[in-house]
Amino acid sequence: MRSLAVDAMGGDFGIDVTVPASVAVLQELPDVEIVLVGDRDRIENVLRKHSGSTSNRLRVQYASEEVEMSDAPVDALKKKQDSSMHVALRLVKSGEVQACVSAGNTGALMATAFVLLRTFEGIKRPAIISKIPTLRERVFLLDLGANFDCSDRELFQFGIMGCTYVKYMEGLSNPKVALLNIGTEQNKGPEVVKAANQLFQDSHLNYLGYVEGDDLLAPKSDVDVIVCDGFPGNIALKTSEGVSSFIQHSLKDEFQKNMFRKLSGLFARPALKGVKSRIDPRVFNGAALVGLKGTVVKSHGSADILAYTYAIKKAFIEIKNDVPAKINQEVSAMVGRAT
Repeated sequence: MRSLAVDAMGGDFGIDVTVPASVAVLQELPDVEIVLVGDRDRIENVLRKHSGSTSNRLRVQYASEEVEMSDAPVDALKKKQDSSMHVALRLVKSGEVQACVSAGNTGALMATAFVLLRTFEGIKRPAIISKIPTLRERVFLLDLGANFDCSDRELFQFGIMGCTYVKYMEGLSNPKVALLNIGTEQNKGPEVVKAANQLFQDSHLNYLGYVEGDDLLAPKSDVDVIVCDGFPGNIALKTSEGVSSFIQHSLKDEFQKNMFRKLSGLFARPALKGVKSRIDPRVFNGAALVGLKGTVVKSHGSADILAYTYAIKKAFIEIKNDVPAKINQEVSAMVGRAT
């Protein structure tokens, strides 16, 4: 039985999303236990509306405070130690649960998780990784906004952690990794990226070299992991989500313009559903904070119930496959080979 804590108050919609999503996951996965952390009365009011919410694999842990999206990370960490986010992460630290899922303030989640759980020895910074929609089956991108002005060695560590994560989450024996750059030529890009490129070339990773921005959504190679600093990574993620939304809304608008197009839309519905399923950001929801001594998954703040279930299930898979321990082993081994 795997257990995880859900920050029930986090996100744009809070318990209206986190609670029914948790109930849905319990109904789908028989070997998971969930602790909903937050305002007990409010959580239990929502639970009463959902069948299956009386499961003995579900309980509520009271927390008197909430982390707001506008809270500074340091304030959330130091001044709101009884917040649902803080309490959920403390449950991971104590070993009472194995993972935390939150849709709350990203900066606050990263800061609190870093202080409470710490990173494994040799890992300076945790990173955020997630799958992004592409023409290929899978491409994972990191860092997605946890770190800025990364050094070459930090980018290299992200590559190790990213490859390990994909290896055990996706079952790939030797993931292919690349560095995001403004060109594929060796002489292009910032000096820190060139230095990181050399570290990757000298490593035992399955390194392909540089990829450009257009490789994110339509990779020219069969890359599995793309590494970059958190600033361009976050922009790339939000851009891909925006492109997905643009395509979906554009198709809908075009098929609503007149009766002929509406009729055409009926015949095209199976294909349109297929396109939507491939680019729907909800199915990609749930970004892992890798490098920590515990599993922490960040859901999009605006996630609906379906999207939030994906985030919870990603946390479940991560703890089932013991991914944090595997990352620790891979980083230690790689550092040992380098020394």
